[in-house]
Amino acid sequence: MENRKRSGINNRSSEGGYRKSEGDKEGGFKKKYFAKPLPPGYEKPSKPDIVFGVQSVLETLKGTKEIEKILLQREFGHVEVEKLARERDIPVQRVPLEKLNRVTMKVHQGVIAFVSAVNYAKISNVVADVFEKGEVPLILVLDRITDVRNFGAIARTAECAGVNAIVVAARGAAQINADAMKTSSGALNHLPVCRENSLWQVISELQQSGIQIVACTEKATEELYSIDFSLPTAILMGSEEDGISENLLEQADFATKIPMVGKIGSLNVSVATGVILYEAVRQRL
Repeated sequence: MENRKRSGINNRSSEGGYRKSEGDKEGGFKKKYFAKPLPPGYEKPSKPDIVFGVQSVLETLKGTKEIEKILLQREFGHVEVEKLARERDIPVQRVPLEKLNRVTMKVHQGVIAFVSAVNYAKISNVVADVFEKGEVPLILVLDRITDVRNFGAIARTAECAGVNAIVVAARGAAQINADAMKTSSGALNHLPVCRENSLWQVISELQQSGIQIVACTEKATEELYSIDFSLPTAILMGSEEDGISENLLEQADFATKIPMVGKIGSLNVSVATGVILYEAVRQRL
C-alpha cells in the first residue's frame, strides 16, 4: 500500500474525488497527460466534403452540385447511382469495404460521393467569352497534377497573373477540396476551373480557336524567353512525377524550358508555373 501511495495511484482524498499528484500545477493534471501541440507550420488536413448513403448520393447526383468522384463497395455497387454518374461523366471507383470505412465510419451503405468545392466551367464557353471581350486568352492546362497543395498554389499564381481558366482532366487530377481552396487563398473563387474528359481533345479545340499550345518541359531545347506569349496562349504543365504525357507533348506547338544554373535539375511544378506565367505577364505588359 505504501508503494501505491508513493506512485500516486491511490489519489483519493478524504472529501471524495481525486487530489492532484505531487508536483502537479494548479488547475489540473500533469502536462504529460495532454496531447502535444502541433509543430510550427503544421496544419491538420481538412476532411473531404463527402455525401454518403444511397439516397443522399442519388439526390446529390440529381442536383446541381459538382461531384469529383464516387466510391462504390466492390461487392455490391448500385445500378441507379452508376447510371446517373455515367450521364454526368463522374468517375466511379469500385473499392473494398475497408476503403469506404477509412473515409467514414458512419452508415454509408456502400456508397460515398466526394463533392467539389467549386463549380466547373466549360473551356469552350470560357474561350468564347474571352474573345468576345476582345482580350487575348491565357489558359493553363494541367496534366495530372495530383498534389492538392501544389494545385492550390498554382491557382493562386494563375489568378494573380490574369489566367482566364485552368483546365484539368476529369480523372487523375487533384481533388479540389477545402485544402486546395485554402492554399489558393481564395483564388479558386474567382478563377474558372474546367474539368474535361480528354486533355488531348481540349488542346485540339484550343488550337482550332487560334490558341498556341506551349509545353513547359525539361526535355525542350528552347528556353521560354524565345516564345511570343503576347499571342493567344495555353501553357501546358505536367505532373509532379513524370512531367507531360507523351501524346500531349507531341501535340503542343512549342516545347520550352526554364533555364537552370544550379545543381538540381528541376523546379517544383507550382514554382515552375509561376516562372513561365510571369514571363507571359512581362511580355504582355
